[in-house]
Amino acid sequence: MTVSAPQSAKTESAAEAIARAGSPVELLRNAQSRPTIFPVTPEFSNWRSEQLAWRDSVALLDQSHHMTDLFISGPDALRLLSDTGVNSFATFGVDKAKQFIAVNHEGYLIGDAILFHLEEDRFDLVGWFMVLDWVQYIGETGDYDVTFERDANSLMRTPGQDPVLYRYEVQGPRALDLMEKVTGAPVPKTRFFHMATFTIAGVEVRSLRHGMAGQPGFELFGPWSEGQRVREALIEAGAEFDLVLVGAKAYSSANLESAWVPSPLPAIFTGQGMDEYLEWLPASRTGSLAGSATSEDIEDYYLTPYDLGYGRTVAFDHDFIGRAALERLAQDPQRTKVTLVWNAEDVSAAQRSLYEPGTPAKYIDFPKARYGVYQVDRVLAEGADVGISHDAGYITGEQVFVSLASVEASHAEPGTEVTVVWGEEPNSAKPAVERHRQVQIRATVYPAPYSSFARENYRKD
Repeated sequence: MTVSAPQSAKTESAAEAIARAGSPVELLRNAQSRPTIFPVTPEFSNWRSEQLAWRDSVALLDQSHHMTDLFISGPDALRLLSDTGVNSFATFGVDKAKQFIAVNHEGYLIGDAILFHLEEDRFDLVGWFMVLDWVQYIGETGDYDVTFERDANSLMRTPGQDPVLYRYEVQGPRALDLMEKVTGAPVPKTRFFHMATFTIAGVEVRSLRHGMAGQPGFELFGPWSEGQRVREALIEAGAEFDLVLVGAKAYSSANLESAWVPSPLPAIFTGQGMDEYLEWLPASRTGSLAGSATSEDIEDYYLTPYDLGYGRTVAFDHDFIGRAALERLAQDPQRTKVTLVWNAEDVSAAQRSLYEPGTPAKYIDFPKARYGVYQVDRVLAEGADVGISHDAGYITGEQVFVSLASVEASHAEPGTEVTVVWGEEPNSAKPAVERHRQVQIRATVYPAPYSSFARENYRKD
């Protein structure tokens, strides 16, 4: 059962929207939704300096507004999560968190989110809507004694309504110093993705041990009414450690350094049980598709968990939706997640085309160049397709423009030269797409994460 409905009777369903557009691909490629933004201050100083803060000093990022929380409660909450997640839940106790990953019945990726075990029989699933919607649907339509409370992000929340929780990220080599000063006590040793409780400014604050770009960090959260008090205390204590407030522009690019792909296209448009799911799902949460990869078959855009480096998370120690299919897919050749460093001359040429006669290349935004919820660009080697490129953007600390990509193992060796096809042909009707021409940009394969410090330290503890 549930305490919140995903849509009203008058809201267009995803199934109706697809029928209107003619196909899932047509709907997504020409979606009329506005470009995705993080509803917080874009820049407090400038995004270049803000990017450097989580490497050089300590950064404070506000996560309170751009993510959705799905609170799942009840005696069957853990069973629901186990039935829908590829993760192992054998030792998933209170005060632990994990990257929750779900696949469809055919083993293809629906998406991922962060799952917090808040207390006995109560969880918080936090992130993009793809996985949250799927878990809620399975819980509502299955035999589960659970309730759902959904707190949408601030773009979708009822005007004037505050978030349920504040959520702040404290990251950087001086994050530990800041936490010890603001709490007035040594920070207890806490393993990666485990939680602890602190007292800040006289209020209780829960903390997730986290990290960005391999640096130490803490995700702090609590009741919204206490958030400003905690924020002010962090800023005051942080002055000694060169604390930098980080805005939406820099924060939206942080995943490029940790090599997390935030929004792969969810495999929800075909397969077992999906006709019913698309009738349930609001059309507003189907997303938008951007990039040079084109196919009339939506399944050509589907990924497996292995394509994004999630193989270590898949646990065949329990039954879950898609397990049998995923066991078969695990035996097939897999793509490898890599970082592509784009050729500086080719990026400059694409930007320079804005000042030259004729139709320019697709605009490359900085620090993040994604122009759809799902960014899917072709990766070529000697003219043949060898993978897809996802998020793209600039990393100030490395002075490189990069994208995260999934490529065939034969082209995943660092140093391999490939080509990214940038721009759409034909141009789609999305609001973020101007008239442009496709260009090819040379790129070199590097590991993911790109930074050796991040690769060696991200999960060290």
